[in-house]
Amino acid sequence: MLVANLRLRWTVLLLFAVLSPLLSLGFGSAQLSPVTIASCLFDQCPTAMDQLIFFELRLPRILAALLVGGGLAIAGNSLQTVTRNGLADPYLFGVVAGAGLGAALVSVLPQTMSWLPDNAALPTAAFVGASLSVFIVHGLAMSAWARSPEQLLLAGIAISLMLSAATHMVLYLGEPFAANKVMFWLMGSISRIEVWQLWLLLLPVLLVAVVSWLLGRRFDALLMGDDTATSLGVPVARMRLLGLLMCALLTAVVVSQCGGIGFVGLMIPHIVRRWFGVTTRTVVVGCLLMGGGFLVWADTLARSLASDQEIPIGIITSAIGSVFFLLLMRTRRW
Repeated sequence: MLVANLRLRWTVLLLFAVLSPLLSLGFGSAQLSPVTIASCLFDQCPTAMDQLIFFELRLPRILAALLVGGGLAIAGNSLQTVTRNGLADPYLFGVVAGAGLGAALVSVLPQTMSWLPDNAALPTAAFVGASLSVFIVHGLAMSAWARSPEQLLLAGIAISLMLSAATHMVLYLGEPFAANKVMFWLMGSISRIEVWQLWLLLLPVLLVAVVSWLLGRRFDALLMGDDTATSLGVPVARMRLLGLLMCALLTAVVVSQCGGIGFVGLMIPHIVRRWFGVTTRTVVVGCLLMGGGFLVWADTLARSLASDQEIPIGIITSAIGSVFFLLLMRTRRW
């Protein structure tokens, strides 16, 4: 009975992940009929405008939503595993705050990266800023300051607050138009994704997913405690550092391309563990499917709720995630 129930859940999840991008192709400020979508997929779009909307605008952002949602969910599972804290979220480690600082600096001082194309300067600066926070957390993890999971979380929160304060200072002193541009970017959006950027998202997501799968049993041992993992021959410090780096670097890549999209890494791993089990390999596959499908529909809402403008996707995920977080706190035993 349990096996049949589990197979049914996997079947439903697989259908959800496959049908979500197909169904979402028809939604947006410009409606595409099922006939038009089928023509574009299997033959040729009826008009040049349909061709532009389908291949240049809608399809890249839906594929990006699949990768970003799955990547953030895997990053969240990695962080929750190595810290053994179900309330841990990738954004607690200051990755978004570091990306915001880089974006603010390049927007207020555009001459710092004038050698880059205009559409690449902000993502590059954001990745550099996010990487800065990664290296700071890496240094703390290697030092005696933050060896325990609890200390790492507190250090990440402190780094996030510090970098956010620096970002606000830069924006306050900068030109208002540049500040508005950075603030909108930090809310998160997939609307600016181009086809070439999909490779920048695909490669790190695949890399982290494969590494998590191959080392799944070692990560599972961390869930049983440091002493138990050590007795099983697992290098606890190295595995914790590896999980932290995978989470931080994957989040940095996503943030540099799409801005701040919060709570996906908190919600999805919890749902997957409840429905399918807690082993790392199971959770990785479930996070890829469920996280991708979830963000596809979040992006669909972002571009469909308002007829004359698009809502930043970070607002959608934060609204849903905050309710989930409160429910999680209510059911969690302290």
